[in-house]
Amino acid sequence: MNERPGLSFDDFQRWRRPIEVGFWVALVILNAGFNALVAQTDHPDVDAWKPWVWEFSSALLILALIPFVIALERRWPFRVDTWRHSLPRHLLATLPFSFIHVTGMVALRRLCYALVGSHDQFGAHYGYEYLKDIRTYFVIIALLCLSRLWLIRWQGEARLLAAPDEGQPAEPVERPERFLVRKLGREFLLNASEVEWLQASGNYVNLHVHGRDYPLRSTMAAIEERLDPARFVRVHRGYFVNLDYLAQIEPLDTGDARLTLRDGTTIPCSRRHRAALRERFGS
Repeated sequence: MNERPGLSFDDFQRWRRPIEVGFWVALVILNAGFNALVAQTDHPDVDAWKPWVWEFSSALLILALIPFVIALERRWPFRVDTWRHSLPRHLLATLPFSFIHVTGMVALRRLCYALVGSHDQFGAHYGYEYLKDIRTYFVIIALLCLSRLWLIRWQGEARLLAAPDEGQPAEPVERPERFLVRKLGREFLLNASEVEWLQASGNYVNLHVHGRDYPLRSTMAAIEERLDPARFVRVHRGYFVNLDYLAQIEPLDTGDARLTLRDGTTIPCSRRHRAALRERFGS
């Protein structure tokens, strides 16, 4: 599968952390700067520095809380098939989000005013601020969902080949030899034999192929019925391994094992599956 020139998904993965951090920092700072300029216009009788303190005290707390929101969205993903389950939990999470934001913001403002010798007092208007914070919280959630959709589209999403409407399928549908991968509007066929290992991830199973991850919308139980048992072995509740790529089994004191693949990737193997794997692997 040839890649388009320019930034590849592999390049992005190597720089993903600083790119994501830079995005949130730039977004929050630009928003705070714009709001400060608007506040200066709306309050011409106020000292010029005060709107900047108002906005950037809020921005710093929002930045500090974004990892909290990201962790919650990973715990309760906001997807088409999960939003009814996730929405009540995220609504509940807006309460501590807003409390921490408002309390910290007021403390920073009082500190800044004290440093310049101003004696203005701020009250913590939790009810008023909560109405704004719930909007901010779900804007962050929306951006996380959009970024996830784009990343899936960029890296490629796999699906099982379906039986044709007419005629016989080109290969067994019950045990496919290939997966169909859609990536940036193009489609590729991926040989099942190239899948090195599989990992459960929420409502998806990630197919790991030569350093790339292709999410397949399926459960581990459902995909197990479609995999070739002569090649793929379940080694953990959330992992399958292609025996063709397994290089080493390292027993652990706990009774579990650590598996090492040819590319150096390590995968856990539970005690329940360790004996069967050793028999299959011939050791």
